[in-house]
Amino acid sequence: MTEIRRIGAHDRMVSSLGTAIVNGAIAPDEDLDVVALQERFAVSRTAVREALRVLAAKGLVGARPRRGTFVAPRRQWALLDADVLRWRFADSVDETFLNELGEVRLTVEPAVARMAAQRRTDRDLADLEDALAAMRAAVGKPAAVHVEADLIFHQALLRAAHNELMAQMATAVEAGLRLRDQFVHATLTSESADKHAEVLLAVRRQRPKAAETAMRELIERSIADVDLAKKAHSEQAGR
Repeated sequence: MTEIRRIGAHDRMVSSLGTAIVNGAIAPDEDLDVVALQERFAVSRTAVREALRVLAAKGLVGARPRRGTFVAPRRQWALLDADVLRWRFADSVDETFLNELGEVRLTVEPAVARMAAQRRTDRDLADLEDALAAMRAAVGKPAAVHVEADLIFHQALLRAAHNELMAQMATAVEAGLRLRDQFVHATLTSESADKHAEVLLAVRRQRPKAAETAMRELIERSIADVDLAKKAHSEQAGR
């Protein structure tokens, strides 16, 4: 039980500090006092140092002789790290970053679809078929169900590209889908499922260009949905 409490305290400290850093409550170049953190979180000095090591691995903190530990410059942050993304959008959605994620998806996912059409295996096709079935089953259900089904499809497509570096983009894809849901509050429609089916059909028939085009159109539709939501939010704020 003591070990479980220690791990829980460690996770809370990492999450609390990480959230404070990425949301600006603790500014870049600000010093982090190990003793003060030890008292604040009621943990040992070793636990504080372990938490800081985790944050350092994500590029959020640095250390220098004589100076000690401090918040690293933003340019060093691992912005696509799953925890960093989660901390950044824990309380609100950053529209600029959501736009940037859309641009990343528009650059990466059409290329992934093209590769998948060239390299997919029977196992990949089965996974994509299952994912599409899950999407169709999610039509009309709550947004959370939609997002999970959508994620399954896009993750299966990333695997079907058989490129390990591209597969690492799964974090960005997941973040883009989850943040879009948080911002747009949309539910899956049969039309959206049909668009994914067009991608799958091109992949199955091994038509790289068609797969790339279908995926580009799908991502562009997603970006347009976000733009419409931003406009609606802006109009509400101006009332």
